[in-house]
Order: sequence, then C-alpha cells, then structure tokens
Amino acid sequence: MGLPYYEVDVPISSTTQPGLTGVHIFAGPADSRSAAVRIAHEVYDAARAAQEAGLEIPGKRPDGWGASGYRPGWEPDWLSAMAGRWDDPYSWLRVSDFDL
Repeated sequence: MGLPYYEVDVPISSTTQPGLTGVHIFAGPADSRSAAVRIAHEVYDAARAAQEAGLEIPGKRPDGWGASGYRPGWEPDWLSAMAGRWDDPYSWLRVSDFDL
C-alpha cells in the first residue's frame, strides 16, 4: 500500500488588498505532516519560479504533488500551514461507524 494522502491548508493574504485572505490547498502522498508541508512548499516554489520566468507551471511531479496554478499578489503564510490526513467524504472506501 502507498503512502497516506495529506491535505495542506496554507493561509494566504492579498498583497494588493489589505484584509483580503484565503486558503491555498495542496494534497498528495507523504509519510508525515511535516513532509507534506515541505513538499507543498516545494511545488508552490516551483510554480512561482516558473510563472515569474514566463514559463508554464510544472505539472504533477512523479510523487503525485503539483500546483495547478499560481496567483500573483497573494502571499502564503507557511508558518501557519496546517496538514492532516486527507479523508475523502465521498469515497466508497470510507470506514463506517459500525462493523457490518
């Protein structure tokens, strides 16, 4: 079985409109919360560097992580990023609250 999936929620704030905030979400396989945050930061940095160089944003990496876009004017707060195991609420693989 592969690595568990993690969701990394990174608070973002607008650099052009003070007070405007949001959350950028990354998801992918990792062996720990800290690894998930580190990998999310790596794919964000790669997307930002590509955008600033006028290049296309890289697709998914072989490990399954990637950024679907980059929005200039938004700054992530990596120190406040939170990571946890991702639980798909629509998956038929979910464990029920009782045994059948």
